[in-house]
Amino acid sequence: MREIIFLVQDSPEGGYEARALGESIFTEADTLEELRAMVRDAVACHFDESERPQLIRLHFVREEVLPA
Repeated sequence: MREIIFLVQDSPEGGYEARALGESIFTEADTLEELRAMVRDAVACHFDESERPQLIRLHFVREEVLPA
C-alpha cells in the first residue's frame, strides 16, 4: 500500500476526529498537531513495518449549514 487516506472532521466534543478509508483505524485529538501525531501512531500500530503505507493523506471535511 502506497498511501492511506484519513477523513478529518471537527469532533462534536471539540477537537478533531480522523477515520481511515478502507481500514479500521480511528483516532482523535484536541489540536491538529496532536492529531497528526496520533494518526502516525495509529498507522504504525495497525500495520507491520513491511506493510506500512509510505504516505498518510489527511482529507479535511467541513459541513456548514446556512439558513434558507
